[in-house]
Amino acid sequence: MKKTFNWGVIGCGNIAQLFATDVQTIPGANIYAVASRSLEKAQCFAQANGAAIALDSYKALLEIEKLDAVYIATPHVLHAENSIMCLNAKIPVLCEKPLAMDTRQVRQMIAAAKSNDTFLMEAMWTRFMPPLGKALEIINSGAIGELNSVKADFGFAANFDPEHRLFNPALGGGSLLDIGIYPVFLALLLLGKPEQIEASAVLGKTGVDNACGILLKFPEDKIAILHSTLMSNTRTEAFIYGSDGYIHIHSNWFQLTDVSVHLNATDEVQQFEFEKNSQGYSYEAEEVMRCIAEGKRESESMSHAFSLQLIETLDAIRHKAGINYPAID
Repeated sequence: MKKTFNWGVIGCGNIAQLFATDVQTIPGANIYAVASRSLEKAQCFAQANGAAIALDSYKALLEIEKLDAVYIATPHVLHAENSIMCLNAKIPVLCEKPLAMDTRQVRQMIAAAKSNDTFLMEAMWTRFMPPLGKALEIINSGAIGELNSVKADFGFAANFDPEHRLFNPALGGGSLLDIGIYPVFLALLLLGKPEQIEASAVLGKTGVDNACGILLKFPEDKIAILHSTLMSNTRTEAFIYGSDGYIHIHSNWFQLTDVSVHLNATDEVQQFEFEKNSQGYSYEAEEVMRCIAEGKRESESMSHAFSLQLIETLDAIRHKAGINYPAID
């Protein structure tokens, strides 16, 4: 009989609940143990998701046997600390994006994974979504010709609360690390490493970036125009332009959505739709499970090297835009 894959969860907020719900749609996977700084919150989360164990400290999770991997969903500023703690205990880690606050922390996490010979992956769920997979397939087929630009946005009108993680600088708040990371991720995935970075931010009452505009230039005159904001509900679409046509990943482009392909020569529009059997977190969870079953220490699709390039780019963007994080600056 196939062994059940036991997930642990650190941090019991909204995103952890979405992940836990999706894990339960995967055959042979379950939520086994959860940890929060509040025992009541951990117990409620465990009850809602059928977890056998609820704990009131993150460190206590290290003592739990039968764990196959831990999903870390704490605030950004705790990602490095929580991940390294698990890696040093040789527990495989799927850590929410951003992998950490800056390049230095990400390097420390990768070093911990390598020294402990233990799996680590950044939870960039969009990387494993069928819509993005279809877009990559179309690009690789040559249907839209040579890629030359990417345009993507992610924005929503957030209710202002200075203590909320989105607006609290001590928690790594602001649009860039929370949602701006998605357009930046897409640009890097498709166009490689930027050779020139320009960025400007709108800083709010608490000092975090309420909005950020980003222009990336790549070799061979390729560009990306990117936007994130906590001030407005944007179209949340992505456009991938080539010499012979373009791909439109519809709203919300970073989730399970539709994809259309527009070809210049024929004015033909091809439409692709995808089944929505989960919120979309199941795909990244399945990638982790596959990699671990195959004895791998990182994912080829979301590698350590790519996560490092992503955080390096985010560091450069925030320095250009004048965005500071008290936890590291």
